[in-house]
Amino acid sequence: MPGWLASGLVYASGLALTSGGITFLYITTRTFNFAHASMATFGFYVVYTFVALKGGNPYIYFPLAFLFGSLLGIIVYFILNRPLLKRKANEITLMMSTLGYDLILLSLIQMYCDYLTHTYKLYPRRVTMSVYDIQIGGMNASTYFAPITAVLIITALSLFLTRTKFGIAMRATIENTPLSEASGINSDKVYMTSWVIGGGMASLGGAVLAMATTGSPVLGMNLIANMFAGAILGGLYSIYGGLFGGFVVGLAEYAIVYWLAESVGTWVLGYRLAIPLLIMVVTLLFFPRGLAGIQWRRIFKSLSSKKGEAS
Repeated sequence: MPGWLASGLVYASGLALTSGGITFLYITTRTFNFAHASMATFGFYVVYTFVALKGGNPYIYFPLAFLFGSLLGIIVYFILNRPLLKRKANEITLMMSTLGYDLILLSLIQMYCDYLTHTYKLYPRRVTMSVYDIQIGGMNASTYFAPITAVLIITALSLFLTRTKFGIAMRATIENTPLSEASGINSDKVYMTSWVIGGGMASLGGAVLAMATTGSPVLGMNLIANMFAGAILGGLYSIYGGLFGGFVVGLAEYAIVYWLAESVGTWVLGYRLAIPLLIMVVTLLFFPRGLAGIQWRRIFKSLSSKKGEAS
């Protein structure tokens, strides 16, 4: 497998997890979580800290990254989201509150980096996590581990939302909160669970992204547009859409940049972030509900009927 494709697959898997987390939170809370950026960065620093201080391969600390992200999700729910919901705040207010939370987390990340530098003499502001990776069959383990993890987690979440009583209760709560509460559903528990899972996915995705790109305090801030591009491309009402959108955006970004660098020169690397933004703009213009909102069955049926008539 070419090096750019292996790295692109890991990068796309991280985007799939973070995009899936954005989609999951929107489905269950109708909130665009801009704090997703720094939550992802914290996930990377959890893994980096344990690897640098305790040793071992990064993957054994990935569950800790998920748990720390869940804690950040609980904090944002109880301190910001829950009080605003009780005041009947609209979606824009909820979204802007997460932006303020993200700025606070970004400041805490900067202070934490200073602490690691002065106390442990580490250099946490530019970290190449791939040097801690292990080899399987001559390739980094992340090449196999990252996509498998992304697919399994997103599949489990989709089944959770559609096949379990609590998952169905979560969807019912966001559609009609007063009616669901009258039916005996604890909306407070539902929203808290949503933030636990959404925050965990953000941090886990950040840990995976750091295996393919340089880890820094602004890891999430630099990639937040890519995360939202994946969620919008896939469709904000489909967990599988978030998975697919993240993979498409990540692989397209790597493939297009690699092809352009080979064709016209490495100077195009400075315009790499324009690719996910362009994908997001095109999606909003032509497929506002994302790929998951397209009537694929109708399209395939129409193509099949035309093919039959032609034969």
